[in-house]
Amino acid sequence: MEPRGDKSENLRAIVLRLLVKGKGILAADESVRTMNSRLESAGALTTPEVRREFRELLFTALDIERYLSGVILFDETLRSSTEWGAPFADLLTARGIIPGIKVDKGTVPLEGFPNEMVTEGLDGLAGRLAEYYTLGARFTKWRAVFSIGEGLPSEQCLRANALTLARFASLSQAAGMAPIVEPEALFHGSHSIAEAAEATIRVLSGVCAALVDFHVDFGGVVVKSSMVLAGDGHREQSTPEEVADATLRAFRTAVPKEVPGIVLLSGGQTPRRATENLQAIARQGPQPWTITFSYSRALEEPVLAAWKGKRANREAAQAALVRRLGFNARAQTGEYDSSLEADVERYFFSR
Repeated sequence: MEPRGDKSENLRAIVLRLLVKGKGILAADESVRTMNSRLESAGALTTPEVRREFRELLFTALDIERYLSGVILFDETLRSSTEWGAPFADLLTARGIIPGIKVDKGTVPLEGFPNEMVTEGLDGLAGRLAEYYTLGARFTKWRAVFSIGEGLPSEQCLRANALTLARFASLSQAAGMAPIVEPEALFHGSHSIAEAAEATIRVLSGVCAALVDFHVDFGGVVVKSSMVLAGDGHREQSTPEEVADATLRAFRTAVPKEVPGIVLLSGGQTPRRATENLQAIARQGPQPWTITFSYSRALEEPVLAAWKGKRANREAAQAALVRRLGFNARAQTGEYDSSLEADVERYFFSR
């Protein structure tokens, strides 16, 4: 797409700062409902203060700036501060980490299309973006989800979500924030890796075409995509090498080279599996785009298991975060050593 003057250059500068070798993006943008569910499963209380404490634990961990270029926040988190009064966005910025914000309002059933969803949140988005910018956010994220199965995703579901993603991206760029466009092909299901590849190509192609239609500047956008792998209910689970081959074939088919980078979501994979698959993708060599990670549960799950909502476990939980970040940062450059995993798992989960 054609540049838009100084604003375009600013957007591209933000994107380049997010796409740094050996770094990724922490998706700490769970809704209140999702965060409460994760806290409850870890044995922690589900109060606003506990949610704030957990975010503070993540954002104040020693050395995270070595491995993180950005953090995606939720509305509640962007408005929160440390116990000593520093807004989280300011804290991250001071550490050289760019604050971002999830701006969609979540998914709802697509009427008339069983098992399919559409994402809401365009109403009032321009005003919310302006406020988020004043609160320190410099990039945005919008997630759409697509089930894989017989006849899924439907053309209607794909079209509805692609147009919404494109409108979101256009509004974000107009507000001076770089959009992360996230069309997620869901891991849950019995589909094969071949079916996942076909669905991922259709989804990415449709979304990228919509971005063109809405005059979105590709130089100031990041695509956040699922890896291509068989569904969690399939009889044969995909190897890292199979995931890497299928994922990169899908990207080469569907994602224009003008897009600066693709960040991968973990999408229900275990922390270790997400890292191993990232490593296999990195070892395929240079690609037209920078490819890195933007994980949520695959980074936070070990932290929650170590923390359990107890202040006495804070140091161990922060160590778990930094170790997981370090593993993924090394995987992003093809230098991850899976033999280190056993010691970490033994330390945190066998005591």
